[in-house]
Amino acid sequence: MASEADDDEAAVVVGISDHMWLIQCKRERAIGPKKLLQYLDEIKLGENEKLHGIIFTAACDFSKAARDLFRDRCIQMGLQEWHIWGKGEVEDRLFRPENDGLLFAYFGVSLTIRRRSQRADLRSKLAMKRKANRLLGPKEHGSVLLRSPDALQYPYSAEIHNFERLPPWYVRRYVGLSHDGLKFSLHRHFAFLSDDGKSWDAMLCCHDATRLHDDPWTPEVNSPHVKRAEAWRIWNELPEQNKAWLDIEGIVPFDTVLDIDELGDECFSAPHAYVPFDGAHSKAFSRVLKAAPHSTVVASGSQTLRATRVERQSAHDGKHRDPRPDAPSRATTHIRSNAH
Repeated sequence: MASEADDDEAAVVVGISDHMWLIQCKRERAIGPKKLLQYLDEIKLGENEKLHGIIFTAACDFSKAARDLFRDRCIQMGLQEWHIWGKGEVEDRLFRPENDGLLFAYFGVSLTIRRRSQRADLRSKLAMKRKANRLLGPKEHGSVLLRSPDALQYPYSAEIHNFERLPPWYVRRYVGLSHDGLKFSLHRHFAFLSDDGKSWDAMLCCHDATRLHDDPWTPEVNSPHVKRAEAWRIWNELPEQNKAWLDIEGIVPFDTVLDIDELGDECFSAPHAYVPFDGAHSKAFSRVLKAAPHSTVVASGSQTLRATRVERQSAHDGKHRDPRPDAPSRATTHIRSNAH
């Protein structure tokens, strides 16, 4: 059985083989080469103490000259290891996974929690994207009711003050998926495109973004059917090469779509998309395209779009019909807004 003296001797042997490190931390805005050497010269050791290594860290950056002098002085002092950590090195180490606990304890930031939050947000967006593709994909270019979850008066529009200007729900044509959300047609106007394909004009008195018979909340005063018939008559008299459509579309972000009711109800049997908004487009759409002078279309957030891409398609494909029952099918020019 080992004696108490043997234990003490073993402890001394272990202590002799240990390496002694010195760690100095400084909270200074700047430490130059001269001051750095001064800190090293001020290190005092006991009679039988031998310094193995040093870690010198400060909340500032060190110049190359300071780092070179630090290395040379450590060699002169007979140190086996030396490290100098400036602001950049400390931040790099804090953001390592093994130091996430320290980062959260001292700064309230956790990369692990942040990644979990990002993963949850991404899963939510992708889930809504898949759901929209499943429920609205077969009804592309059909009407959808964009509806605020706070609209408790639904479907009685007469109970809402200024419903025509700031409606808490309205019918729009679903265009399809975009990279950042659901794309809806906000306005579609009869337009004129010049022969050079650059200048254009549009009749904003009425729009074809929604089939009028699909919207039960269309006002009966100043019937839009009459306006559209007159606008179509004027537009139809244009030369074929100058006929065009001006499409203005908006994007509803995936993360703002609360849910989609594909069944509808007795007032509107097509799908309902629940989106928080107060009637203004800026609340429901992340990107809203609006007509502006000089043949441009300006998106919210100062992004500029120009009507430069021209495609040929049927003007009367069942979605935008001539009010005359015997009207022939015509080919027309379709203006699309493309970002630059």
